[in-house]
Amino acid sequence: MSGNGAVWGRVRSRLRAFPECLAACGAEAAAYGRCVQASTAPGGCLKKDLCAQEFEALRSCFAAAAKKTLTGGH
Repeated sequence: MSGNGAVWGRVRSRLRAFPECLAACGAEAAAYGRCVQASTAPGGCLKKDLCAQEFEALRSCFAAAAKKTLTGGH
């Protein structure tokens, strides 16, 4: 390890922001969860990219929320 406290400070800051970011994307997280759940239910078949649209919506929302949180809402 480099021993660089600044790096670990940024990592801790991002981890602390995670719950707030996730809360901002509740609808997208729920839609992705429903897709995965439906795909893994009895008779379902989870395949790569089956829930890609829902995942992309969640990823985009989370990235936007993280940017707002980490930049102080700007």
